[in-house]
Amino acid sequence: MNRFFTLLLFLSGWSIGIYGQVTKRAFFIGNSYTYFNTMPEIINRLANANGDTLIHASNTPGGAQLVQHVTNNNTMNGIRQGNWDYVIIQEQSQKPSFSPAQVATDVLPYAAQLNDSIVAHNPCAETVFYMTWGRKNGDQNNCQFYPPVCTYDGMQSRLRSSYLLMTNQNQGICSPVGAAWKVVRDSFPTMELYNPDQSHPSYAGSYLAACTFYTTLFRKSPIGLNFYGNLSASDAQALQRIAAMVVLDSLANWSIGTYDVQANFNTNVNLDSASFTNNSSYSNNFFWDFGDGTPISTLTNPLHIFDTTGTYSVTLIASDSCGNSDTTTQNIVISIPTNLKQFKKIEKNVHIYPNPSSGYITISCKESIKEINIINSLGLEVFSRKNLNNQKNVINLDTYTRGVYYIQLKLNSSQWISKKLVLQ
Repeated sequence: MNRFFTLLLFLSGWSIGIYGQVTKRAFFIGNSYTYFNTMPEIINRLANANGDTLIHASNTPGGAQLVQHVTNNNTMNGIRQGNWDYVIIQEQSQKPSFSPAQVATDVLPYAAQLNDSIVAHNPCAETVFYMTWGRKNGDQNNCQFYPPVCTYDGMQSRLRSSYLLMTNQNQGICSPVGAAWKVVRDSFPTMELYNPDQSHPSYAGSYLAACTFYTTLFRKSPIGLNFYGNLSASDAQALQRIAAMVVLDSLANWSIGTYDVQANFNTNVNLDSASFTNNSSYSNNFFWDFGDGTPISTLTNPLHIFDTTGTYSVTLIASDSCGNSDTTTQNIVISIPTNLKQFKKIEKNVHIYPNPSSGYITISCKESIKEINIINSLGLEVFSRKNLNNQKNVINLDTYTRGVYYIQLKLNSSQWISKKLVLQ
């Protein structure tokens, strides 16, 4: 319990608006648990209190099940409209609490079918699974058929498991309203979250759901937002704190951020060069800044040569096709031995291209080349061509190992020239 109140104090210190004003677009698919007390609009009012906006639409017929939504024209047309940031899926209140076998046949296939349509028509949207709450005294109508739902705790446990399973199976995120609901019931037992029917939400229940959704969708704490609806300030603030605690203390539990772009790389330094292995996830565009003033690279796994000894801050920006990005920076140390500095000499009359290369290279010179030798980074000769008398030579290096090589050229004047080549 001490950790609970310590965390509430920490979250109370979150700076409202720290990430700037944000507009999100969301389409809600569900039933009366969503439309009671116009819950999506409560989210928007909370967002407005922080300078944010939720543009929303819904299709929430009373008692609707996912099996019905997959053939509902309003649902499918709403998904096909596209341009949503989030599409929220809420199943009928009892079905996800049934046995795992029944959920596997009666719920999961339709959640997947809706998600497939969301992905097809909204490639940049996230599917959000709305974890609902157990009935106040359990599901007495189905208690005889499946005893775990006989109590609130048992029903809530099954709802939690099923919604997390839907989330994981569809690589979505979960808005853990039911988990926040349980914390309120345990911590503030006199606060009434239920409508008199002991199933639907009271205004406080919908406000708690809205706070949880605001935190999930905007990834901001609702603590301190001055929209209370018809609640007292003390009750609204308590619900704000609990929603923030449940969501922000357990982002990984709800898969929030799990499928975000994440920039990451490993580095292997070899003398004056470094090869970079890109370990970024959920990204397909890359921008590398090697910290030495050279042009940015857009290769996935670049190999870069540094001209001088020193410490360099290498930055990778990874992004996806939807404009989401992440940045990471590592410091690397380059130490160039004295005997390698001869390879830094730039000869204007010799050109090797492309460099870096992934296969064929062309070597051209203003005077004839008599001999070509290629040396690997270990000092071993891996290629030699002699008795030449050409100003231009083409060499196929398709079968060579990726890395740094040194090309030694003997010119017609008997002068030797050394050039560095990168294969990648």
